[in-house]
Amino acid sequence: MNKKKLAVAFAALAAIGFAVKLAFFRRPFLYAGTLDATDIDLSSRLAETIAEVVPQEGDRVTRGEVVIRLVCDDVKVEDDLATINYRRGLKLFNAGTISPDTMDQLTNRKQDADVRLSWCEIRAPLDAMTLNRYHEPGEMVNIGTKILTIANIKDIWAYIYVPMPLVAKLYPGEKLIGYLPELGMKPFVGHIWKINDEAEFTPKNVQTREERQRLIFGVKVSFLGSNEQEILKPGMTIEVALPR
Repeated sequence: MNKKKLAVAFAALAAIGFAVKLAFFRRPFLYAGTLDATDIDLSSRLAETIAEVVPQEGDRVTRGEVVIRLVCDDVKVEDDLATINYRRGLKLFNAGTISPDTMDQLTNRKQDADVRLSWCEIRAPLDAMTLNRYHEPGEMVNIGTKILTIANIKDIWAYIYVPMPLVAKLYPGEKLIGYLPELGMKPFVGHIWKINDEAEFTPKNVQTREERQRLIFGVKVSFLGSNEQEILKPGMTIEVALPR
């Protein structure tokens, strides 16, 4: 009888322990999102031939660095001519032989030519990584043609999609933890940057009809400050846990 009682007691303790584990140590549900960074497309303001594209894909660029050079032979000739006319006109204006209106016209032409000449060199607007290189030296590009795409991948983020009943418990600025499966669930601290104002339906690729009918909200989670080593990269999947 004592053995039976002990066996029952051990079984009860094991059941209680398992219940406690489920209640307090259960792994939270993780919401998967695809990492992304804000891309900046560098485009030509002139219809010109490319002379040089400095960075390769994956190269780092610094703010103010020249990353693209255009040939611009005709623009250089126009700028030289405008500079010569401006200097000549300035001497005549100081001598009182041309009117202020004429001097203003020469000044405006020089300024316009200087601006167009500055467009022959395209500089990086921020410290970033080169993501895509679309054209090579010798190619002719039109105004607005995209030549490079760069991004600051330290400022990286992902959208996760949270069911409507849980969204009311979240708020912008709240800390969340993201995990990278490829590095053994290495944690990264993130913060809620934005919660979409409008609900969406669960994406169509979800298999069951019940899940497809659920309303979800997009939640943007920023990992700015947690990616100084640039481990997180655009296109990676990160899994985010919500607060209990």
